[in-house]
Amino acid sequence: MSALFDPGLQPERTGLAWQRTCLAFLAGSLLAMKVLPPILGPWSLLLGVGGVLEAVLLLFAVRWRYLRHYETLTTPDRPPVRAADGRLPAALGASTVVAGIISLALVLTIRT
Repeated sequence: MSALFDPGLQPERTGLAWQRTCLAFLAGSLLAMKVLPPILGPWSLLLGVGGVLEAVLLLFAVRWRYLRHYETLTTPDRPPVRAADGRLPAALGASTVVAGIISLALVLTIRT
């Protein structure tokens, strides 16, 4: 095992935060597939499966990105990797906004 390059373990904390966020999105998608069928019918399965697929893809992308940066930081002669371009946070942010809009639309249209 290599020596710690960062005593505060900032990359590890960031990676874990991304993993928690993706897992929360996965849990929300699974919950949507369970709760929404009486309201939306077959569309709820489409939304839920799409959310699950996106959460799993984002989880793999986050893990790959962390491992790539970790290897760069712990290998002395390795050239630095290119900085992140922001596509990963944009994808998760856009998904969260869409889920919020759908949730708001459901709350406003459900008659009690």
